[in-house]
Amino acid sequence: MSSENKQYFKTTINEYLESLPESIHLQLYRSPETCLAIFKLLPSLAKFYIMTLIFQDTAVPYSDLNRWIKQSTESGLAHHRNPNKMYQSDCLKRLKALNLLKEMRKQMTHPQTGQTTTLLFIQLNSVFKQSFRIGLTGTGDVEEDLAEEVEVQKKEETVIENKPEDKSSSLKNLFAEDNVITIDFLDKYCLTKWENILHFMVGSEVREFPSIGVLTLLRHSGLMELGFDKKKRERIGLTDVDVADEDENEGTPSFDTLQKLIITNDGFQFLLQDINPQIWTLLLQYLKLAENLKMNPVDVLNFIFMLGSLELGKGYPVKMLSDTQASMMEDLIDYGLIYYPPVPKLEGDVSLMTEDQLKAYEKSKINRMFYPTRLATTLTSENCNFKTASAVISQEINNARDSGNNGSLIIETNFKLYCYTSSPLQIAILNLFVHLKTRFTNMVTGAITRESVRSALLNGITSTQIIGYLESHAHPGMVRLAEEKLAKKIEFETSIGGDKAALLETRKLEILPPTVVDQIKLWQLELDRIQSFKGYLYKDFATEMEFEKLCNYGEEIGVVLWKDKLRRKFFVDQDGNAQIIEYANRILRKGNQQRAVPQSSG
Repeated sequence: MSSENKQYFKTTINEYLESLPESIHLQLYRSPETCLAIFKLLPSLAKFYIMTLIFQDTAVPYSDLNRWIKQSTESGLAHHRNPNKMYQSDCLKRLKALNLLKEMRKQMTHPQTGQTTTLLFIQLNSVFKQSFRIGLTGTGDVEEDLAEEVEVQKKEETVIENKPEDKSSSLKNLFAEDNVITIDFLDKYCLTKWENILHFMVGSEVREFPSIGVLTLLRHSGLMELGFDKKKRERIGLTDVDVADEDENEGTPSFDTLQKLIITNDGFQFLLQDINPQIWTLLLQYLKLAENLKMNPVDVLNFIFMLGSLELGKGYPVKMLSDTQASMMEDLIDYGLIYYPPVPKLEGDVSLMTEDQLKAYEKSKINRMFYPTRLATTLTSENCNFKTASAVISQEINNARDSGNNGSLIIETNFKLYCYTSSPLQIAILNLFVHLKTRFTNMVTGAITRESVRSALLNGITSTQIIGYLESHAHPGMVRLAEEKLAKKIEFETSIGGDKAALLETRKLEILPPTVVDQIKLWQLELDRIQSFKGYLYKDFATEMEFEKLCNYGEEIGVVLWKDKLRRKFFVDQDGNAQIIEYANRILRKGNQQRAVPQSSG
């Protein structure tokens, strides 16, 4: 897998938020819904720090943060990675990057010795603190305004329905369609929209081509490309996204041209993601496009986060949205994130309608309601009720198989594979890393070969993704056999004196044959003989103690990639360089020594 592909799919909504300037963060934090959504995206320890500081009016000493985590007491752990320190370091780094924590230094005098020292204090961002309090307590929550808007809308609909019925029109049933919008209807609607996009990506037949906005976004994101895009990229040496950006200056391709898009290496990897990361991948690209179109990024982000906090199955008035957010609705409808009922049509002769009826009808068109689907309401949720797209399609096609596990793959130790499915999308995904041989009405057969796996690896798919996909789609019979085998192994080891609780934690359920798993990993190692990392090399230490302290700290927080104890050198990744320098300065300040940070080179 190329480093470009790794970096491409490493991009998440968290990293996008961290890349924004502080001025944008302050505007975002004025929205309670956005604060709640960002809070959901944080690790557990970061959430704990925020909840601890949310009602603190004064700054807290930085040293107190160490008291809120469990210190490891294992012997010799100082020379190895300390998972608690690593986790704490990552959480604090995230909070600082989002400008949620503010650091300040204060001069303090020791009450007994009288010596003056500088201590580091932290405090929660004041704008975030105020909005987050509103989101937690409900005081001034915009959800109340939404409820009022909905009540006003219902009253207006009631007034229309109480008008004298005219035989030439059906005003009484103007909003009849809204009454049948159920959660089941929204689920089917959004899945149909999203699966149509995935079917187009793998080249399956589709009833209707995605909109020109969706096709443009697929091309801009590098998930799909036109024939001349590939030739241009190979000639100039650009990436997929650079080619799309360059083409914008030359003119946007027509809708008929965009229908000829073909999937790229990044698109193959995109198909193996869960549906929630897939949505975020496109939304992140949409945010970049919005910046090019001079749309307000704060309005765009607030709308996306607001959708994640709305209630599924409930309608919300369009007039509450800003101009930017209203223009986004058409795009989000194409992705299946929003359902917007069509404007009802009047039947009969309009000339026979009264003036009040015409005004009521025009007002009803303005006061329409939009409905967030499950794809939108689960954007900031840790647990999405949707499985991978291929599993959903298989479930819809093979709904006769109503079981708790929708797995359909059987793999033998001789690398032969059998898949009980008739889903074109699932078959297309299997074809990425499986040599398919025969296809029946409800089953396909094939084999996992060196050539098929190497082809997938060259297209940017990793061995971990292949193994994970096979395990998640394994047949219930394979899962049951693996559970029985694991139970017998634990029972045997317990009978000879093993700790059952420890065995349950350490023993892994082997769903796939170990020979298949190991061989797929070995085929990837054939391509990954050399790995490169960006970071900093530390050398020229004055004493052995300096080297030991910094190197041990780096290993504790998990940033040391290589070390040479004899030559007093070690190499850290890019993210860990700042933490190493900060730790070195703390040691020097604590010892009241002259600063002499060891030399580091990129």
